[in-house]
Amino acid sequence: MIVVIKGAGDLASGIAFRLFHAGFTIAMTEIASPSSVRRTVSFSQAVYEGSCHVEDVNAVLVKNEMEAKEAWQKKQIAVFVDPRAAIAEKLQPRAIIDTIMAKRNTGTAITDAPLVITVGPGFTAGVDCHAVIESQRGHTLGRVILDGCALPNTGIPGEIGGHTADRLLRSPADGIFEANASIGDIVKKGDCVAQIHSDCSQASVITVRAEISGILRGLLPSGFAVKKGMKAGDIDPRCEREHCFTVSDKALAIGGGVLEALLRFNPGLRQ
Repeated sequence: MIVVIKGAGDLASGIAFRLFHAGFTIAMTEIASPSSVRRTVSFSQAVYEGSCHVEDVNAVLVKNEMEAKEAWQKKQIAVFVDPRAAIAEKLQPRAIIDTIMAKRNTGTAITDAPLVITVGPGFTAGVDCHAVIESQRGHTLGRVILDGCALPNTGIPGEIGGHTADRLLRSPADGIFEANASIGDIVKKGDCVAQIHSDCSQASVITVRAEISGILRGLLPSGFAVKKGMKAGDIDPRCEREHCFTVSDKALAIGGGVLEALLRFNPGLRQ
């Protein structure tokens, strides 16, 4: 059963990871310059490197339907640079999953496939899609919503180790990102994690400092063009190095919700 996943960041990749291991055939679509900070667990890295892996699952960048089928024969996930997911018209998937996490509907319609599943706020089950998967951390994370919407976006990241917004690194200005550390490094509060090279500010180089101590779970690569306020990194105060290179609990929970929705709408798959 072919499933097309719109987006290939860390949450989308967690969904793909679970569905791949459940036996589904996966195609993912991305923009030309993905901004995933959790690059070690995002299949979007295939856009830059041609191929990548998340734990024991491999993905490869493809250009057309024929290359996708070759990837599937090799037990790989196919990744397209295709912001509008136009390839779905040729692949004719049984399901399309919107994981773009734009907090609004950027063009997904309930008629796009026999089953359309969306993740997070911005969609209404029964109107925009057949099912919405709750993405907000808490008691309802990963639940399948068949009538209504996911919880609204609070603008505050979920709590990890007692920290919320302060665990994220954001660009203080427009410019070019230069990393001073790597994913998996331990940092202390106040450490210079990166610099922004900007000719538009009074100072040409602006320092990005850690607001908490922990391990760098995500970080943009050097050379990436950033906008002011853009998410550029993620510090995990739990300091578990394994967390930097494995699918997160949140992504696995959402992936489980997507799998449940696929089985609920396709009961024949359970036989």
